Amino acid sequence: MVALMPEDFTDLLIPRPEGLFCAAGGFFIDPVRPVERALITHGHSDHARSGHGAVLASRQTLDIMAIRYGADFAGSTQVAEGVMRLGEAEVSFHPAGHVLGSCQVAVTKGGVRAVVSGDYSRVANPACAPFEPVSCDLFVTEATFALPVFTHPDPASEIAKLLASMAAQPERAHLIGAYALGKAQRVIMLLRQAGYDAPIYIHGALQRLCEYHLEQGIPLGELRPATMDKAEAKGLREAVVIAPPSAFASPWVQRFVDPVIGFASGWMQIRGRARQRGVELPLILSDHVDWPDLTGTLRELNPEEFWITHGRDDALMRWAELEQRRARPLHLVGYEEEAE
Repeated sequence: MVALMPEDFTDLLIPRPEGLFCAAGGFFIDPVRPVERALITHGHSDHARSGHGAVLASRQTLDIMAIRYGADFAGSTQVAEGVMRLGEAEVSFHPAGHVLGSCQVAVTKGGVRAVVSGDYSRVANPACAPFEPVSCDLFVTEATFALPVFTHPDPASEIAKLLASMAAQPERAHLIGAYALGKAQRVIMLLRQAGYDAPIYIHGALQRLCEYHLEQGIPLGELRPATMDKAEAKGLREAVVIAPPSAFASPWVQRFVDPVIGFASGWMQIRGRARQRGVELPLILSDHVDWPDLTGTLRELNPEEFWITHGRDDALMRWAELEQRRARPLHLVGYEEEAE
């Protein structure tokens, strides 16, 4: 790619209250309010909102948005395939490794390319396609775990902790909190890869998204509903039950007798968060880049400049200064901290 001055990127991307805007193409990427044309990186609700005039995204992201918001979530939809011309810009979608259907959006004009990564991960995820590095002049990155303290362990070792706890306490059901899109299916797949082939119980809020993963060829194995009555729940032993975090504040959880409460999230590296949630079994499982993978990605791509859309930007800006890299925090509002 060509060497650039900072002002050269304004034709490609401009931060606006609605989100990142491409004037050359007349579209927004992951806008936080309804717009005429939106390109969506993935199906999490802080990136994928309903009410847009037209939406361009991967087939899986469009399907997930329809599941979550209904078939009429946008005026029109289009599947992102290959390189597409939008106005004076060319756009293409590339796997982000975050959740099923997640993509980075590459925007090119006049030989200059920006890549908006959305949320992304560099760790192998059996529930979605891996991150694809895309050469670019401008890279727009998240910074969810952008502090040196965040170095996430091997996911297999965290699942081994869960299996060890189950073996040591077979009389107690293990209730694991996991975000409905992406994290729940990843926990299931990691269990399957570790050799756990027994039925896994899932909360009703996870059912349709798990069914969709099965339809897409993700081998989740046998899943059973965790919507049993109190008598059945009290008799449940030697079982894994997966539910969204919100379920643990509802009467539903009281059906189980002395369960082991676990939570799968990158935030479980912070012991105080585990204590606040009453988590007995914290599982450090993240679908975002940790500090080594974030800084390693920036070194690998080596863009002329990078922007930080959301998360912790102070440490990353300091890292950029020490590395003599040009960076800009955008402080975009509307991208919430996922219960991931």
